[in-house]
Amino acid sequence: MPIPNPIGDPAARPQPHAGPRVELELPLPPGGAAPFDLAAAVCSHGLFMMAPNRWDPAARALVRPLRLASDRSASLLARVSAHPARPGTALLVAVEGADALSSLDRDYILEQVRRMLRLSEEDGAAVAEFQAMHAAAREEGFGRIFRSPTLFEDMVKCILLCNCQWTRTLSMATALCEIQLELKCSSSVEDFQSRTPPIRERKRKRSKRQSVRIKLETRFAEDKLEGPTIASGTSNDLTHPETNEYLSSLASVASETGSACDSLPSLDNSELSLNNAPGLEDCIGDFPTPEELANLDEGFLAKRCNLGYRAKRIVMLARGVVEGKVCLQKLEEMCRISVPAAEEVSTIESACERLNKELSAISGFGPFTRANVLMCMGFNHTIPADTETIRHLKQVHKRASTISSVHQELDKIYGKYAPFQFLAYWFELWGFYNKQFGKICEMEPSNYRLFTASHLKKAKN
Repeated sequence: MPIPNPIGDPAARPQPHAGPRVELELPLPPGGAAPFDLAAAVCSHGLFMMAPNRWDPAARALVRPLRLASDRSASLLARVSAHPARPGTALLVAVEGADALSSLDRDYILEQVRRMLRLSEEDGAAVAEFQAMHAAAREEGFGRIFRSPTLFEDMVKCILLCNCQWTRTLSMATALCEIQLELKCSSSVEDFQSRTPPIRERKRKRSKRQSVRIKLETRFAEDKLEGPTIASGTSNDLTHPETNEYLSSLASVASETGSACDSLPSLDNSELSLNNAPGLEDCIGDFPTPEELANLDEGFLAKRCNLGYRAKRIVMLARGVVEGKVCLQKLEEMCRISVPAAEEVSTIESACERLNKELSAISGFGPFTRANVLMCMGFNHTIPADTETIRHLKQVHKRASTISSVHQELDKIYGKYAPFQFLAYWFELWGFYNKQFGKICEMEPSNYRLFTASHLKKAKN
């Protein structure tokens, strides 16, 4: 069934469905952490702002499609909220469009919700351990970082975080979900691509300086994509020659000095709509699976979703999963086996390095992307660092960091919170955003695009 667009205006907010629905109860795990707060767990990272997620600030509910175990190509809209009869001890997961669900489908839907909100016993133990050493985080109920229902969605979204402004990241995620819905409504990939109109090329004037930078960024990206995968270094290694991500992200510093940072124009609302497909206006699909992306032409995907060089990385990842070259289950099993919260720091770091080595063998996964994926998998001692990290250290800690020195500074400031350095850092950074932009959990989705350096300057003023 069509999924209401989570990026639209407040009037189009998904409402409780009048048709068939199944209500599932999800008990919250007991533990020593601060009482669970759904808004704090969801609105804790930019991943929650990316389609097909939709946080309803008025109802304090998370709305998004979730897959079925019995048919992974099918999705149903799920609405996650506090349980009205058991507040503080359970969540209510209302699944729209179904008269009944098999026990297999029920379990799988609940498992996806647990993953997004980090509700396993291991997650709870880690949160409690972190909050025991960070009183302010415990007082705020902070410790669970929102993620996707699947590792594949996390990996693709971590690719979308690289080398561009936040507005474009949001647009790329939306476009991928729109493609998923169009694919679902097509008889074949060929039918889908033949029905999609040619991409209208948009031109804009650029200064000579911008043109030179864009050519350099394109060359770096092409060199990386055509060259061999470099498997050495760690997710903290910003100086590794592999990091064209950082070469490009250096250009985003220009956004803090008033210059544009995107090498490609962002799609406007008309380009992101589904008006070309009858009956699909104001609708969006689920996040595409590896099977749905593997057969798409990377050049077509790049233009259709404004992905640029990221299209090749995403298609190669999808094909690797489908062909069995990238085993997501193996990666998650390594994570589950190796990261109990009570382990020694050295053991956790060793487990992280093993996973980091596996991820580095995947084409296009540089240090910044890998560090974000590892964070999504539960490794909190690694801090994905970019120009925003440098800005934060300069503004909040008065540290004049550079790309080459930023991790040394991070170790000095957050090392005492090992193995939860990322949580301590993110608590500061996310709290800073809340102060600058207002409570994030109360923002309308239409305002998520304000999370840019230029708007940050305005908020400060």
